Amino acid sequence: MAVLLMLRSQPGLRFLLAGLLLLLGRGSALSPQDDNSPFGSLWPLPQKLNIEAELYRLSPATFQIAHSPQSSASVGCSILDNAFRRYFYYIFGSSTERDQLLAAGGSGGGGNIAELSQLQVIITASDPECNQHPSVTTVETYEIDVTQPVAILKSENVWGALRGLETFSQLVYEDQYDTLLINKTQILDSPRFAHRGILLDTSRHYLPLKVILETLEAMSFNKFNVFHWHIVDDPSFPYQSASFPELSAQGAYHPVTHIYTLADVKMVIEYARERGIRVIPEFDTPGHTQSWKGIKNLLTPCYNGEKLSGTFGPINPSLNTTYEFLNQLFKEISMVFPDAYVHLGGDEVNFACWQSNPAITEFMQKQGFGSDYRKLESFYIQNLLDIVTSHMKGYMVWQEVFDNGVQIKPDTIVEVWMEKNMKAELSKVTLAGYTTILAAPWYLDYISYGQDWQKYHQVEPLHFNGTAAQKKLVIGGEACLWGEYVDATNLASRLWPRASAVGERLWSTEATTDTSDAYKRLTKHRCRMVRRGIPAEPLFVGHCDYEYRG
Repeated sequence: MAVLLMLRSQPGLRFLLAGLLLLLGRGSALSPQDDNSPFGSLWPLPQKLNIEAELYRLSPATFQIAHSPQSSASVGCSILDNAFRRYFYYIFGSSTERDQLLAAGGSGGGGNIAELSQLQVIITASDPECNQHPSVTTVETYEIDVTQPVAILKSENVWGALRGLETFSQLVYEDQYDTLLINKTQILDSPRFAHRGILLDTSRHYLPLKVILETLEAMSFNKFNVFHWHIVDDPSFPYQSASFPELSAQGAYHPVTHIYTLADVKMVIEYARERGIRVIPEFDTPGHTQSWKGIKNLLTPCYNGEKLSGTFGPINPSLNTTYEFLNQLFKEISMVFPDAYVHLGGDEVNFACWQSNPAITEFMQKQGFGSDYRKLESFYIQNLLDIVTSHMKGYMVWQEVFDNGVQIKPDTIVEVWMEKNMKAELSKVTLAGYTTILAAPWYLDYISYGQDWQKYHQVEPLHFNGTAAQKKLVIGGEACLWGEYVDATNLASRLWPRASAVGERLWSTEATTDTSDAYKRLTKHRCRMVRRGIPAEPLFVGHCDYEYRG
């Protein structure tokens, strides 16, 4: 009781105690049960950081996030202006929450504690890239120096600034008296891997636009920078093509309610851009195309003996009309999606229908393929790659395209997805000189009881036999959430915070392997995501400190 009275009567002392305990997750509280990381609730963990005991308070009435006079960006750089507003809200809450905070004494009633009045953002490059899209070569490095009275966030461009704003917001925390605090801190940070992706499947279950935008928001909280949009597949074709509207008219679950219009796609791309996220669409062929039935003679008719079976197989690679169609479709795709890459799939092609079709067999003989249907698949994919290249796009493919010996461009990105022999595959692909991303250990649609986030966190992408030059070709990875059992009702809870573990593995240093420390930080980070509107599932028993407050 005496200690409690002393803390109440000497507010400066309680602030110091809070700082020493480093309760850096907003919503944390002093509690005998608390077991806090020395890094608070930072997620993913920055590359280099120094957190000191000295404390500053923040007030919603006086604090500002602003462009520095030294910055090459200024008011009118909408990507930063919007981010400033967004992160002010994440730090202080809605206007109602801010009023409650001020009424509770969070306006600066901190005794002799100094106040932090501003976060100034400095962009150092002559071109801040305000009106550009992020790319595979985007620099995301940033520095933070939190000191009184003005904190500094410095970055070469807007993309690093976005990452720094997220980190700054994670440094702010609330003590048990509802005062917002931040410790004196220095951070120098950059991602370990350039490609940090989330794959969503919008074919097996249609995902409403709101859910996709919510996912992009959550991705920014975890410093992901690629949305791999597996937009179409066998079950449905929700992409409404301007050139071929019959594809969604006949292939979507519903031609009006379960489609993505070009306006929808544009909104996703812009929403992602404002959060430093690339959008890479995947139009997987020649397999996984049962929903492409809107195009006449595109799919291969299957035979049962000498008679048509009434079913269809992969895209028919023997017809000139196939490639005329693909040329028009990918011309449109290249114009709609601004990223330099498109994902072409190329996985899991079932040869049985091709084998049953006499016209395909005759074409095989004319081409000299014999009975090797991998050569037929390669013939198709090679033509598709030439088409995509003609529209000035690079491409990503699943590993089967490489495994089957298709001639691919030197800048092709090969995605390794088969967990069996994963390390041997990484060795082979990189030895051949191809840029690689890893998805194999991070298929989040596989559910197991318990804290499976730990096994995702413990993966080391570069643990395979290869030279330093080979390992440099691994530019990152993706957490994949396939949609057989996922729709709008359970996507967020399956994805977060399990994907957060992948995010830290791809951002932080190789030495960030302490699962116990990660649990402490991730528990608080999960609560922060919930507070920001993302219904992330709990890691284990416990509670978020702000739950059920009146």
